[in-house]
Amino acid sequence: MHATLLSVLGLALLGTLRAQDSVPVQADFQQDKLTGKWYSIGLASNSHWFKEKKHLMKMCTTVISPTADGNLEVISTYPKGDRCEKRNSLYTRTEQPGRFSYNSPRWGSKHDIRIVETNYDEYALVATQISKSTGSSTMVLLYSRTKELSPERLERFTQFSREQGLTDEEILILPWTGESRGQGR
Repeated sequence: MHATLLSVLGLALLGTLRAQDSVPVQADFQQDKLTGKWYSIGLASNSHWFKEKKHLMKMCTTVISPTADGNLEVISTYPKGDRCEKRNSLYTRTEQPGRFSYNSPRWGSKHDIRIVETNYDEYALVATQISKSTGSSTMVLLYSRTKELSPERLERFTQFSREQGLTDEEILILPWTGESRGQGR
């Protein structure tokens, strides 16, 4: 019985590792073109925090800047109650262009971040595998240079999220914040 259970768990872990390795990275990734201001249009995740906070989430802005040592500083500003909060992250380059790592001291998690596809001036699709001592989760982000994206881009985000094993209940097109309404629509 134990041997069977261990075999099943081993195969499940191997499947997860293979799925993680099969996530593509943008061909000919050009890091300098990814910098600047983005809007978070879509978010998909199978994490516990996402399921608990999904109903509260709104569109936020993210500014990506290069650091002197070639990494990326990522500052996201998002609404929380009646104020805005900022979260700073340092995405460290890996040997593979378009792939980064980030360690969150706040949550004790390691993030394997991949820029899956982007055309740099319209959208970016980003996949992250998050590992914690309590388990792992998947997150997919859809960034846009404007507050709106074409239905085709939104569908591509949904399709890619499903390919990562996420369900429709785990996929969210983020609503505009109060300050964003009426601008650009």
